[in-house]
Amino acid sequence: MPLRSIRFTSAAVVLTATASVLIAHQPAHAAADRIRLGSTSDVGRSSWNGPAFTMNGAGGIVTASMSRAIDEIRGGTGTLDVVVLAGSAPTSGSKTPECDAITGLAGVNSCTTWTLTAASDGNNSQVNTDVRNAEFVYFAGGDQCRYAAWKGTALEASVESVVAKGGGSGGGSAGHHINSPIVYDACNGSVTSAEALANPYDRYISFTTGMFEWANYGSVINDSHFVTRDRMGRTMSFLARAVKDGLAPGGAAWGVGVEEGGGSLFLDRNGTATQYGKDAYVVLADHQPEQAVDRKPLTYSGFKIWRLTPGSTFDFKNRPTCGYYLRSVTNGVADANLYNGTPVTDCGGQGGGSTLAESEPNDTRDTADDATALASPGTLTGSMRSTSDRDYFKLTLSSGQTASVNCAVPSAYDADLYWLDTNGSTLTRSVNDGAGTDEALSFTRTASGSGTYYLDVEAYSGSGTASYSCTVTKS
Repeated sequence: MPLRSIRFTSAAVVLTATASVLIAHQPAHAAADRIRLGSTSDVGRSSWNGPAFTMNGAGGIVTASMSRAIDEIRGGTGTLDVVVLAGSAPTSGSKTPECDAITGLAGVNSCTTWTLTAASDGNNSQVNTDVRNAEFVYFAGGDQCRYAAWKGTALEASVESVVAKGGGSGGGSAGHHINSPIVYDACNGSVTSAEALANPYDRYISFTTGMFEWANYGSVINDSHFVTRDRMGRTMSFLARAVKDGLAPGGAAWGVGVEEGGGSLFLDRNGTATQYGKDAYVVLADHQPEQAVDRKPLTYSGFKIWRLTPGSTFDFKNRPTCGYYLRSVTNGVADANLYNGTPVTDCGGQGGGSTLAESEPNDTRDTADDATALASPGTLTGSMRSTSDRDYFKLTLSSGQTASVNCAVPSAYDADLYWLDTNGSTLTRSVNDGAGTDEALSFTRTASGSGTYYLDVEAYSGSGTASYSCTVTKS
């Protein structure tokens, strides 16, 4: 991968249109080249209905998500103008592949492609005029370091103005990366999952922050070509770094990895994302890593992972606390089956459900957290912060009612599960051996009336801040 000094030599922008005829090819100065398709005049309109965003796993346009973005921004009526920004011109075939696809879509007035080959092109007046007059800006695939070089230029503000007026932004591959608030910029070179897990401070890992920060999409690091190039591991390392280095406000960082081959995450103005084409993954790091230092392998317990299949949704405005599965990294080695897992809670695809987090001290029945009002299915969360820690939760069952409890335990410790009566006597238990081994139990009340019970989660060996998550279902 070339170094920053080489990467800053070029960049490009593309604008789309309704017509497929080449209207103008205007070679500007040596650093910028402009090709416009469709109408020679921009659309004039007082208001737009966005913003809307497309996050693609590869560089090409995904017709379904792009069409939806266009329709939502224009409110289903009229037409709009699109600009595509790229870091270099295609080496073969059409000089405007993104605009070729976009101009065939309904609701497009024009598409202009800008190819920019210097960081200073971010202050090119014609580039900025075209962008500000557009309603959607698409960053082509290539090299996100070249896009990061536009931070602080007029072009950054111009793209932000498009979103602010109700337009949109998006991109694929490198263009997907640049649309997140924490950008893995690859300015020092590209990193693999194995390298990033072996050393989360590898010299090839560098970030750009403070560029594009879209509403409802805070604390996110985007990644592309996700499954094909096995990038879950490096995303985990990026997130651990973001939490450790304070790059994510609130101490929690989110990864959004989109697969290539037609994968696209569409984000509407209310923060609801819909997945198109291929799978995407949302990965959450919500606590400090157990180990993330230079020249040592990563250890992080309990990454929460949501797998988004085509057609599924994810609410980035009200981010769910259910529907995820758990995976960990220990001394640079990630758990198996990173891209598939059984959710510890089922919340109808992505949202819903209810969660009760432990509140210390809850180490006795008298100080138990009251889960009586917890909806079914519900989630209990906590951690074994010492080798003698116990977490108690109070629950009730009516006659003939069964409680099923399934606990996902992080690899940092071995925890056991007990179901107790009001006197503290054990009625049933789950005591599987091994750190990270899940626990499950079931109990049915046969007595008449309702009764009070206690769920006791106990540390057997080990401890840590990584969260366990227990799904409680009453039937």
